[in-house]
Amino acid sequence: MKKGSAAVWWVVAIVAVLAVAEVHETAAEPCNPLELSPCLAAISGSQPPSAACCSKLKEQVPCFCDYMKNPAFKPYIDSPNAKKVAATCGVAFPTC
Repeated sequence: MKKGSAAVWWVVAIVAVLAVAEVHETAAEPCNPLELSPCLAAISGSQPPSAACCSKLKEQVPCFCDYMKNPAFKPYIDSPNAKKVAATCGVAFPTC
């Protein structure tokens, strides 16, 4: 294998890795607390969480710490009911 062709393979490999990383990044759910609206009844009341709530909780787990830093969202995210809903949904509550 010539030096030039080895360099081309390295460039192709790097481009492939970057393309996969970009696809993964665009597939990630953005942090949007409104996405948790299906959980409002369960968090603010005594209703069990719906399947839609559990699905949205699982999507938004990477955002929980950011939500905890926001004084407007912290009382809801850090409430005993929110932790109960997360446990019912099988979502590990992160320590921030």
